[in-house]
Amino acid sequence: MNGPIEFKINSTDGNARCGTLRTRRSTIETPVFMPVGTQAAVKGIRFEWLEDELDARIILGNTYHLFLRPGHELIRRFGGLHKFSTWDRSILTDSGGFQVFSLTDLRKLSEEGVEFRSHLDGSKQFLSPEISMEVQAALDSEIVMAFDECPPGDAGFEKTKESLDLTIRWAKRSKKKFDELQKRENHPVGETPPPLLRKEGNDILSGQQALFGIIQGAGHHDLRTESLERTVGIGFDGYAIGGLSVGEEKDVMYGVLEHIAPKMPVEAPRYLMGVGTPEDLIEAVSHGIDMFDCVMPTRNGRTGGVFTSQGKINIRNARFAEDEGPLDPECECSVCKRYSRAYLRHLYQAGEMTAATMLSHHNVAYYLNLMKRTRQAISNGEFKSFRNETLLNLTENEAVDV
Repeated sequence: MNGPIEFKINSTDGNARCGTLRTRRSTIETPVFMPVGTQAAVKGIRFEWLEDELDARIILGNTYHLFLRPGHELIRRFGGLHKFSTWDRSILTDSGGFQVFSLTDLRKLSEEGVEFRSHLDGSKQFLSPEISMEVQAALDSEIVMAFDECPPGDAGFEKTKESLDLTIRWAKRSKKKFDELQKRENHPVGETPPPLLRKEGNDILSGQQALFGIIQGAGHHDLRTESLERTVGIGFDGYAIGGLSVGEEKDVMYGVLEHIAPKMPVEAPRYLMGVGTPEDLIEAVSHGIDMFDCVMPTRNGRTGGVFTSQGKINIRNARFAEDEGPLDPECECSVCKRYSRAYLRHLYQAGEMTAATMLSHHNVAYYLNLMKRTRQAISNGEFKSFRNETLLNLTENEAVDV
């Protein structure tokens, strides 16, 4: 094996899969949740905490935001995103497509790419499959995403079909440019693996980047199947499901996952983009998804939302003013071991920035631990009962004040 990644399924339970994804920088157990590092930082959480306590093996970086600020050429001069940020484990970068298309009134779509106005200063910018590949090559992430168009979740058949066709054409262009960049002598890959990886003996990996294709099709099952077949026909290192959790009803998303996930290539990682709640992750795993990312843990942490084994709570609620217990009695994170709900509520009400930091820390710990418990359940052949019990706790005990 001499590719950019190595993926192995270790055990299955129904459609649920437990595996190992190896890159040149880390070994990642799947199913895995990837904390979102939009600006080359996971909001409110220092890398030391992510590494030493939470043991996150991979995070997500945002091409759109880093393209605009500080700029990919600056990051290239630093030697890539790892050296610029000091994060030494794996990074997956999205293509920038979702962020561009969420601008709606600030963009102009063409066959060539997307012209848009920067949300920072209103300046005119342009992204295409080729530019996205150039930016992600400069960032030097382990996993690169093809440039795609993300239609609304409730888009009609004809509009979705047009978008799907464009995404396929852009996927081919992404692959062509990506392959060219991987052959360049000045591409910043192939460096000596960091200590974490050297200890694991991953010297067989090529040191290059991996490229994932994206399956679109909104809520139309036949278009999802067409998108899958045409994307697999191009050939990628992994495959992602895009265009979910973008406004459609929950049952539409679950229906798409049930329909398309088991049809995705067995030997490649399966990635569900931008999803979601703990319940969403468990349901997606049941259909065979391996990788997730979402801003929910840190975004909720900044607004007082706390994910727990007994459902979601809002720390702002007055009933926690004298609560001596931890955020989650089943959590072993440093926040839950030390601080009470009453104290954390006080910090939040007082506007202390440490409140958002600690709530975000716990939420990321919760998501990572949920995936760890999920992997254990699959390995033990107990995923069905684990799924039922977890979903029951999350839905029946969720606080009504959140």
